[in-house]
Amino acid sequence: MNLDNDQYRIIVESSPNMIWRSGKDTLCNYFNTTWLNFTGRPLEQEMGVRWTEGVHPEDYETCIKIYLDAFEKEESFEMEYRLKRKDGVWRWINDRGVPYYINNHEFSGYIGSCIDVTDKVEGQNMRELAQKDGLTRINNRQYFEQLANVEFLKAKRFRTNFSIAMIDVDSFKAINDTYGHHAGDLVLKEIAKTINESIREFDIFGRFGGDEFILLMSNTNYAEADLLIKRMKTIVDHIKISYNDSVIHASASFGLYQMYDEDTLEKVIIEADKKLYEIKKSR
Repeated sequence: MNLDNDQYRIIVESSPNMIWRSGKDTLCNYFNTTWLNFTGRPLEQEMGVRWTEGVHPEDYETCIKIYLDAFEKEESFEMEYRLKRKDGVWRWINDRGVPYYINNHEFSGYIGSCIDVTDKVEGQNMRELAQKDGLTRINNRQYFEQLANVEFLKAKRFRTNFSIAMIDVDSFKAINDTYGHHAGDLVLKEIAKTINESIREFDIFGRFGGDEFILLMSNTNYAEADLLIKRMKTIVDHIKISYNDSVIHASASFGLYQMYDEDTLEKVIIEADKKLYEIKKSR
């Protein structure tokens, strides 16, 4: 069955999604009732680029860049940004735009559809807060141990190799005493970032506490893990951080241990920590 323009308009106006349209000039020329009810503004106040007045200042540049970049290429896009609701509350919006064409495939602009995804985004943020270390953005100790326990039990059950490395930032107290705690934070973040970019997809990496990190390598024996650690240490030991008028040279020590017959993850970590202590003591 073919639908006429009036029928299309009824469908669009009654849609629970917030729908917009723009012309070839990138300017918006239509918003449906759902959009207008959300923002609480009349159509004339949303037309052109005025709809962006409701976009959160922190999201504005990214939002516009994604839109204009897609527009230039005539490609579909999807983005999330905060839009002010009529009661003044910022809500996360998922916005999907697609180019539309008329006549002989003549590009005529974009049509977009938006939904409120605040609950989903805030849920993801809460999960991240519960799982990630606030400074380095890698796994925190609690979440690391949760993931590691699963791998430990699998290794015990299937009798597979399982290695853990405890990692300690060298001379961290001296860095804090010399340059201050902000510099120390930069060192921790840079080392965490460097290691996180060097590990394999299935490795599990986290901050253990203070200036200590921990790395789990499942299905990896000591010799294999040792090669990985040596490569990683070479990269870490070349880290240089410019701070004010100084250059901070970072390095780290690695204590490696392969699970033998330990009956808990904690015991494996203790053994790896002993190896780290021996390395630090020998210097």
